[in-house]
Amino acid sequence: MTTAGNRQLLLARHPEGRIRDEDFRLVDAPLAPLADGQVQVRTIYLSIDPTMRVWLHPTDNYLPMIQPGEVFRGIGIGVVEATRHPGFAQGTLVQGLFGCQQRVISDGSDLLVLPDIAPLPVTAHFSLLGHIGMTAYCGLVKVGAAKAGETLLVSGAAGAVGALVGQIGRILGCRVVGVAGGAEKCRYLTEVLGFDAAVDYRAADFDASLAAACSKGIDVYFDNVGGHTLELALGLMNDFGRIVCCGMISTYNDYDVPGPRNIVQVVLKRLRMQGFVILDPEHDPKEAYAHLLQWAGEGRLQHRAHVVEGLERVPDAINMLLDGRNQGKLMVRLSDEPAAA
Repeated sequence: MTTAGNRQLLLARHPEGRIRDEDFRLVDAPLAPLADGQVQVRTIYLSIDPTMRVWLHPTDNYLPMIQPGEVFRGIGIGVVEATRHPGFAQGTLVQGLFGCQQRVISDGSDLLVLPDIAPLPVTAHFSLLGHIGMTAYCGLVKVGAAKAGETLLVSGAAGAVGALVGQIGRILGCRVVGVAGGAEKCRYLTEVLGFDAAVDYRAADFDASLAAACSKGIDVYFDNVGGHTLELALGLMNDFGRIVCCGMISTYNDYDVPGPRNIVQVVLKRLRMQGFVILDPEHDPKEAYAHLLQWAGEGRLQHRAHVVEGLERVPDAINMLLDGRNQGKLMVRLSDEPAAA
């Protein structure tokens, strides 16, 4: 699927509101010859994540601002196709912050060698494991400290992280309520993933339905969306509840967003509200990885991938996330997976 050289997606300008194709430029760049200690990686999949819209803001965040003319940031899975590095054999499957491009040259320090997870597919390194699984596990277990018998509310619950959070909550013994967009996604949460209840945020009676689904209050709220849903959750939280601030996707197209009007509930109810990103050093990927693989092997965790084709699809794929058009972990395929040995 790839051609010789290196096709790259460059940022042309910082978007205002919804992402447009003209906010980016596709270019063909030459590949430099490999030096000693370097490897050349061919990108197979790019992960499409809500945080990519945050990276497009014209300001530093938890990573430096991307400047116009630079390769747009992106997490990739790839295969080593050429090597002059003793630690990386040709054909090795790796993951890293490759950027949105067909190939990347690395000294290996920023590459993670991926283990063989057969019979799980390669896409499970994104849909179940990697930064998605780590975020779900560490956010709920470590930051949220969810316990058996508690009510867990998950927004963005049909998304890649939210779907895992809800299932992990069920494994831990929580009563799990999910918020998703549309009746089909709500049915998926309850009938396929085993959530106890699901509420459609697009429905006219959303506010009342959420209150009814959480009639005994909320002990842990795993927030992926912010905005109106966060305000509602603050009003429904039990005393000493925990709010895990993973994302606020409902606000990412806006640069100036007011905070929740009822933020005083944090004081009145003595809530703990904590933001986190999986890059934080205190999160233990080995613990999360072991549990996720065990639960998946036992058939207790389901995951699905939504794959679109071609580097030019990256801008629209980000919009797909913001619109809720994806069905599972969204990724863009740039080239074929290596043939099985």
